[in-house]
Amino acid sequence: MPDAGPSYDGDGGQRRPGDQAHFAGQVHPAGHGSARSVREYRKSRGDRVGDAIFSVLARAGIGPAHLLTTRGRKTGRLRTAPVILVVHDQQRWLVAPYGAVPWVLNARAAGQVRLRRGRDRHDYTLRQLPAAQAGPILQHYIRLAPATRPYFQASKDSPVADFIAEADRHPVFELLPISEASAGDTAKASRP
Repeated sequence: MPDAGPSYDGDGGQRRPGDQAHFAGQVHPAGHGSARSVREYRKSRGDRVGDAIFSVLARAGIGPAHLLTTRGRKTGRLRTAPVILVVHDQQRWLVAPYGAVPWVLNARAAGQVRLRRGRDRHDYTLRQLPAAQAGPILQHYIRLAPATRPYFQASKDSPVADFIAEADRHPVFELLPISEASAGDTAKASRP
């Protein structure tokens, strides 16, 4: 899902000032821990190549990536992006390491997403976690996806409190499976 630049989101709509936070160079919001400069997310050519590679691997069921499909909140068109989930027992969480990027805005608007890995496809509704619950998941996430570390002020060795302090910039969604009976209806409605 290409990012159309700093003033437009990937669904073709203009971004509002609060849609994507810009935190480069700020000190940690909680006031503790060392101040780290944080990279602002701008999708580069390298990111697009990486996304293409992760997408191919996810379609084949290889590696940690899943393909996340959302419906564009303005166009209604399906949008797909590779993501890495945090999984513990039967619970799954979707992390937005780059902030309120287009897939996050689309997922919030739709209230549900589809995840695909290999031949497995599942539909989920979303529940955004409060900061206190999101913090431990964010801490685990940067260990799973080390390429996202420059976008966090907290480091992999930071206490959970540092992740809780920046949870508002990195939304975490609990994925709640849609029942099999309603999943068939939803799947039909969301297919192109």
